[in-house]
Amino acid sequence: MNMHANRTRIAAARDWAARMIAPLADQGVGSPASFVATAFSVTEPAGEAQLFISAQGLYRCFINGIRVGQDLLTPGLTNYDDRIAFQRYAVGPLLHEGENRIEIWLADGWFRSQIMWGANAISNCWGDRIAAIAEIVSGPSVLVKTDEAWQSGTLPIRQSGIYFGETYDARIAPGQVSHGVEVLPFDIRLLVPHETAPVRVLEAIAPVDRWQEAGSGATIYDFGQNVGGFVRFTVTGEAGAEVLIEHSEVLGPQRAFDNRNYRTAKASLRYILAGGGPETYEPMFTFQGFRYARVTIKGQARIEAIHAVAISSLAELKGGFSTGSELVNRLVLNTIWSQRANFIEIPTDCPQRDERLGWTGDAQVFAPTACWLADCQSFLRKYLRDVMADQRPDGAIPHVSPDPTRLHPEHFPGFAGSTGWGDAIVLIPWTLYLHYGDKAILSECLDAMIRWVDFVWSISDGPIVRPPANWGERGFTFGDWLQPVGDNRKPRPTIGDDCAATLYHFISTNHLARIAGLCGRPEVEARMTARAAEIWTAFAHEFITPAGRLAHHDQTSYALAFLHDLVPEQHAEAAKAHFRRTVEDADFKIGTGFIGTPALLPALSKLGLDELAEKVFLQEEVPGWLYQVKQGATSIWERWDAIAPDGTIYDPDMNSYNHYAYGAVCQWLFESVAGIKPDPQKPGFARVIVSPGPLRGLNPVSAWHESPRGRIAVDWSIEGDEVRYRLVLPQGSEGIFAPSPRLGPALADGQPLAPGAILAAGAHDIRFSLRDEAPGRAG
Repeated sequence: MNMHANRTRIAAARDWAARMIAPLADQGVGSPASFVATAFSVTEPAGEAQLFISAQGLYRCFINGIRVGQDLLTPGLTNYDDRIAFQRYAVGPLLHEGENRIEIWLADGWFRSQIMWGANAISNCWGDRIAAIAEIVSGPSVLVKTDEAWQSGTLPIRQSGIYFGETYDARIAPGQVSHGVEVLPFDIRLLVPHETAPVRVLEAIAPVDRWQEAGSGATIYDFGQNVGGFVRFTVTGEAGAEVLIEHSEVLGPQRAFDNRNYRTAKASLRYILAGGGPETYEPMFTFQGFRYARVTIKGQARIEAIHAVAISSLAELKGGFSTGSELVNRLVLNTIWSQRANFIEIPTDCPQRDERLGWTGDAQVFAPTACWLADCQSFLRKYLRDVMADQRPDGAIPHVSPDPTRLHPEHFPGFAGSTGWGDAIVLIPWTLYLHYGDKAILSECLDAMIRWVDFVWSISDGPIVRPPANWGERGFTFGDWLQPVGDNRKPRPTIGDDCAATLYHFISTNHLARIAGLCGRPEVEARMTARAAEIWTAFAHEFITPAGRLAHHDQTSYALAFLHDLVPEQHAEAAKAHFRRTVEDADFKIGTGFIGTPALLPALSKLGLDELAEKVFLQEEVPGWLYQVKQGATSIWERWDAIAPDGTIYDPDMNSYNHYAYGAVCQWLFESVAGIKPDPQKPGFARVIVSPGPLRGLNPVSAWHESPRGRIAVDWSIEGDEVRYRLVLPQGSEGIFAPSPRLGPALADGQPLAPGAILAAGAHDIRFSLRDEAPGRAG
């Protein structure tokens, strides 16, 4: 158990009579999957019987040959040395009086299959023994429990891994006992109830196209949508015939299959037929990210049906946004699909290559958008508990969580401590407080926040953070990761690591001061308030010239500084003009990376530069949001230039086509364009800040969000210079009107509506004129 174990423990899970048992049939990582099983008797009706079950590795349970539940990839992914989830299922209808049989299939999963990449890929990360713990309880009676009397054997699943995929030999009958089991030493206190919704099937998607690959005879299927999930197919043929399915996200020239960007992830399915009739297969213990499937058949067999099956921990949408622009509508849909594909147990960077890790930076920039589109309260709370378990003794927050490098630092030393990434421990809890009024998560994470902010101060022992340049050194930062530079003959300016780190140093420290006050920690509030003031002053001295120009003169520096009020009043107008010039000089193309992009348009809107924000958002060249849509993207790309205009795939060694980070722009669509945002004074949408930002290029707009208090809905349309804005607030919620300078005098339901006016729950018809921004460039 690691040094932080029990700190994130969920109160009193339950007492267990069962023991953790490992199949002696198991031959280690990469070997055939195993099962443990036993027979047991039921002597009286057990209609209320409950199964409690968990595992080291992944499990799927069967009682009397019938699968228990519909959850996928159980028991889920956590820092297994900190806690392991268990599931509970009502199984009374599966039992009968007399002899019954329970069989638990086990596979490597995240627990011990390859994780991380390259020559230093880690296997057996959290342990080298797959195992199960389970018991069926009916009232006070334990009907069956895992113990030393169980038996084990191997399965038709000949190999399985998160990156590997799965090989299944249907000629092998399951349930053939060959060995016993071993009771493992196991701390029962690690077991906690599953902390969020289970992974489930969302939908099965039929192919939209298919064709034969030149030269190979393989068939390529296009499902029309990049998903996280797996391929399900039905096949007929002779015993011993094989179906090989490989996956890809994109196609090369002449529609050639290309999955080089998967790197060392084999990500394939191999199915060997039993013969004798239609056989339907889908993998049990893995998933892939893909739009295309290449199917190669060896022997006599024919595919009768095939689907892409999308899976996610988020089964239900909680928000929507539509406009008069079909490109923007597709961008929003792409964001939804990337969130679904990457919210599988944890918020991952991508679902396809040899990575699929919970990068903290990606999660913190996307968290507000995630909460607009889905109910992410329990999902992100669970993730934060992993982040806290991974926090280093010196306070550094990991780059990824759950973090394999914490247990195996010899392979990836110093994999923690980057500003913008580690700040997830402060900013994600704040997002949960804003959206759900979740004050408990602030208290739960507060000490970890303090240790993180103190760590960042310690990097340079002062308010200005000067990170080392080399990976792995203490305090290394990713800066504004993948910030575009434009023409490499005359590159545009990019933010310096010191500026990026100091900006985030202020952001988290300032948030922490407020959080400490909410949590009743006045001594922390006072210390962090004073420190934030010191950072603010030092930032202005170090990075803002007397003429109001930020030192690196790039879009990210201006956006973050303005959005978080780091520009002194005496420099505000000059800095605003410089900011505008950086955007105009780039021909309205995006000049921001992972940390700057979520701030860019909100900062422009905050400054009243809505029409400038509109031009940036709607321009269709690279780098730009709509460029990837025009290139046929059905999810969000990792890189702005992931595919060239001629279709060339850029840098397949690090290029994901399902990476949600840049979808963070949807927060701006809800909060600035639709004009609804949670009020930190009355969080959880007890009060909604109503600040419409109508843009002609998006006319008309409709948005909705299922808040904790009910549905909030907005739609607006522009006719000439007049805007009609319709707002619906649920019971238990109110609005506060905060118009931008672009809006003329407003009427609500026929009555004058002044800034600061309170709007009661219910429907409101608001009308106002639109003052367009003055044309021309900044001087």
